[in-house]
Amino acid sequence: MLNKLTILVSQNISKTKIPFINKLWKSVEMLESEKLEKGIQDYVMEMIKKREDKVVSGEADSFGNDFLGLLVNAYNDLDDKNRVSLEDLVGECKTIYFAGQETVNSLLAWIVLHLAIHGDWQEKARREVIDIFGNQNPHLEGIAKLKIMTMIINETLRLYGPSHGLPRTVAREVQLGKLVLPANIDVLSLNIGLHRDPHLWGDDVHHFKPERFAEGIAKATNYNAAAFCPFGIGPRSCVGMSFATMETKIALSMILQRYTISLSPAYVHSPISVLGIQPEHGIQVILKSLHSNV
Repeated sequence: MLNKLTILVSQNISKTKIPFINKLWKSVEMLESEKLEKGIQDYVMEMIKKREDKVVSGEADSFGNDFLGLLVNAYNDLDDKNRVSLEDLVGECKTIYFAGQETVNSLLAWIVLHLAIHGDWQEKARREVIDIFGNQNPHLEGIAKLKIMTMIINETLRLYGPSHGLPRTVAREVQLGKLVLPANIDVLSLNIGLHRDPHLWGDDVHHFKPERFAEGIAKATNYNAAAFCPFGIGPRSCVGMSFATMETKIALSMILQRYTISLSPAYVHSPISVLGIQPEHGIQVILKSLHSNV
């Protein structure tokens, strides 16, 4: 349901809306989005009720210590100042699903594509993973040592980041270069333009070159922080940045420990914007086990 809602939002995010017209007439897409919103809320409420019933019946002594449990605890807080509304609770569930799964899925897909094309970088990343983890599952201490993988992730984020733009609302009239922006308007800063600007990155800006980040992000951007902002920038940058990066490193390490990756002849390159940059037709690759003939 959330995937369908994401597509509807993406298709209509830039459409001009006539004030008050929605009270008189609703499009098919708006009716569908309202149906999906209600379906998501009903499903979340069902999960909440199950946890509340277990506490009431004595089967459990808390709502749980996972993310949903913390939200349900806040939803039932006796202090009005600390209590979260149902709308906020549902919104947080949607956010953690989209930010914690869809964006990481998309990033992993683009990384796998680049490694399938650039076998030399695939081998460098695999050697690093094997040197650090062997055939064991990734661990926190080793993840911090994955320098080559970090370079690969950053270069993929530069070319195909989880978000193609940063929406902002202008709080007060401000001059931006030769433009005067009035208060209370929405602007979309396209970070994809910054990430592919040859003046910032050089003439090979469209090429996959992880070595750009060999000495860190600051050196790669010539100490221009705004040149690389896949998770946003400033006080409103994505709070899930570290979580998403760690999740990506764990998954990618486990893939490289087990398989070699090559590009399928069936692959068709077609990036599309669905809130983030995603492969329209998926990523078709051929996996060959490192430990058998399969």
